[in-house]
Amino acid sequence: MMQPKIAYVLIVWLFSAMAFSQEKLPIRTVLEAIEKQHHIRFNYTEETLSAYTITVPEKSLSLTEKLQGIQNEIPLEFAIINNDYVVITASKEAATGETNSMSFQLNEVSIDNYLASGISKKKNGNIEIRPEKFGILPGLTEPDVLQTMQQIPGVYSADESISNINVRGGTHDQNLFLWNGIRMFQTGHFFGLISAFNPSLAHTITISKNGSPAFFGESVSSVVDISTHSENIAQTSVGIGVNLISADFFAKMKLSQKASFTVSGRRSFTDAANTPTYQKYYNRIFQNTIVMKVDDNQIVDYNTDEDFYFYDFTAQYRQKIGKKHELILDGIGISNQLGISQNAVIDNIFQSKYSSLEQQSFGANLSWKTDWNPFNYTKINGYVSYYNLDATNEAIQNNQVLQQQNTVLDTGLRIENHYQVNPLLAFNYGYQYNEIGITNDDAINSPDFQRHITEVMRSHAVVLETEYVSKNKDAYLKAGIRTNYYEELEKFVVEPRLQFNYSLSETLKVEILGEQKSQSASQIIDLQRDFLGIEKRRWTLASENIPLQKSQQFSIGLSFKNKQWLVTLDNFFKKVSGISSPGQAFQNQLELIKINGNYTVLGSEILIQRNFHYFYSWLGYSYNRNEYRFDYYNPDQFPNNFEIQHSISWAAVYEQRQLKIALGSKWNSGRPTTTPLSLSDQVIAYNNPNDNRLKDYLQFNISASYFWNLGVKTKLTANASVLNILNKKNIINRYYRVNTVANDIESVNTYSMERTPNLSLRLTF
Repeated sequence: MMQPKIAYVLIVWLFSAMAFSQEKLPIRTVLEAIEKQHHIRFNYTEETLSAYTITVPEKSLSLTEKLQGIQNEIPLEFAIINNDYVVITASKEAATGETNSMSFQLNEVSIDNYLASGISKKKNGNIEIRPEKFGILPGLTEPDVLQTMQQIPGVYSADESISNINVRGGTHDQNLFLWNGIRMFQTGHFFGLISAFNPSLAHTITISKNGSPAFFGESVSSVVDISTHSENIAQTSVGIGVNLISADFFAKMKLSQKASFTVSGRRSFTDAANTPTYQKYYNRIFQNTIVMKVDDNQIVDYNTDEDFYFYDFTAQYRQKIGKKHELILDGIGISNQLGISQNAVIDNIFQSKYSSLEQQSFGANLSWKTDWNPFNYTKINGYVSYYNLDATNEAIQNNQVLQQQNTVLDTGLRIENHYQVNPLLAFNYGYQYNEIGITNDDAINSPDFQRHITEVMRSHAVVLETEYVSKNKDAYLKAGIRTNYYEELEKFVVEPRLQFNYSLSETLKVEILGEQKSQSASQIIDLQRDFLGIEKRRWTLASENIPLQKSQQFSIGLSFKNKQWLVTLDNFFKKVSGISSPGQAFQNQLELIKINGNYTVLGSEILIQRNFHYFYSWLGYSYNRNEYRFDYYNPDQFPNNFEIQHSISWAAVYEQRQLKIALGSKWNSGRPTTTPLSLSDQVIAYNNPNDNRLKDYLQFNISASYFWNLGVKTKLTANASVLNILNKKNIINRYYRVNTVANDIESVNTYSMERTPNLSLRLTF
């Protein structure tokens, strides 16, 4: 007969085992345990999983059995990729929720884990980035939106600036940046070194280098569409973070099963504290400007002579109405504030002057979506975007005061309808209206001068697209046409778009992309010292003097992917006409000349990637041959200011459990520069434009991250990074000026970031 004590122990053990087998935990916690046991990695978005807790599966079950059990419990779908990755998506029932959304999705993933987890390449040629799943980037403590996209071959910044991202040789203003449907005319904090978009929010970035959808206009280069919209109403969560530059927070609040509210904010503390990271950023961005002594480029005491800070905030309200309708209201605000005090004793008299620079953006978007039936839905978007750049420059040498302002007010309406004919064929069509007004003001007190220019451009666009995927899913075709009418120019512009993807085998695919686009708003530089020489570009509209920009691009690519390897090759041709010399940042004999022309780019991009269980590495190479052509100038052809002929990027990332380490490097050939020929009467004579090149650029970066699970929903993450480990002094720009004291020509160099450490902590709960 069993002893009572032993029987009691067995009963307690039995009930404990039963209770443990029925224990429910957040799905992320369960998935992390499955990753460790089966040596696999899950790929998902935070919004997809945040709402679920699940029963802990028995450890003895196989991976397939565990995934099947989870799928039976909650509406998720699992796809095992090459036995190494498991992609998690919301099931069709979950995606529809209480609405009756489309049941078909033609735009399937062509390449998953492109460069790394969290990055995928779609069959229509778009690249989709989810920074929260990207893990870690070399040299960064946070998933900076615009730094992340520079990991893609063909996307770079010739001067390390977020405000000067070059895609296949184009200028920054030729890229269309959208945040939740709002066109953004400002993308950076610290006047270009930090992304203006809060990294604490879960973003989805869709990048089109070529073959962009016909619903996107106003760009002759790329389209960067940033969205914080989640698939479902997410559970309530809060996060706070701090690094050596700024502090930020976000809060997602689930108000009901059909409503949610999200708010985020970030502010630098650079006006209150001096950190090593801030000092390095300061030294980089304010080189050769009024903030430093321009005559000898010595750094002034920024603790007493300047006051700088930035902030941004976002808000979003989401409401499902009935079973067919959904309303989303988004808002965003961005600001940079710089004040400069200059003190000197001139002719035995103490002089004190104050200069300032403010850069601000505010935007709002209202989106309404109606699902008429499972095969047809309509979206209506209305947005407003405001941008203002305001500067006051009081000269310390005299009483001259220069005031400058550049203001943009952009409003737009977009109506689109998507109709699924059958599982293989879909039609998309719609209408867009846009009105943009730009004002430029300049005023000088001595000599007395004032200029006030206001321009307005109204445009209409009709869009038609068709999508087709073959029954065996080997072929994908998307063809579209966009017809624009610019009222003030009285001009029609027709823009065809093409995306084609075909699987030659299970591992080999071919991709063909093509497009024609136009753009009426662009940035120019009147004088290099405008706006204190810091943010000297001002927006303007196409007119009699500044032509409407047009582009045409064609590319053909191959991709090979098996279990361990990914190899892609893209060859492209790109031509942009209607460019104006003031928009190309010349600092040579063309600086004060206004001529119009075009540039042509011929290039190739190669990516080689190797994946392991906890380790992945990639090597990217880009070649660009980028040349200007100005018909009424001699010589009429010469290299583009933003040409980077050869560029190589490499990274190795290790991720296991809570630890992540990333090491990476960037190398590229030097930018073109113009050398001086002689000096006569205080005027420099130059050789042919861009007759020489700067030295090659090289930088090594490293990052590390570790997190602790402090509770069921509480997580603490610590990050550390070092940018430019070797402290290499790269020259990223050079121009020449007259030294009036020595009566000679001297060169002025702009150097890259010095070795820059950073630390961050983030708590989510």
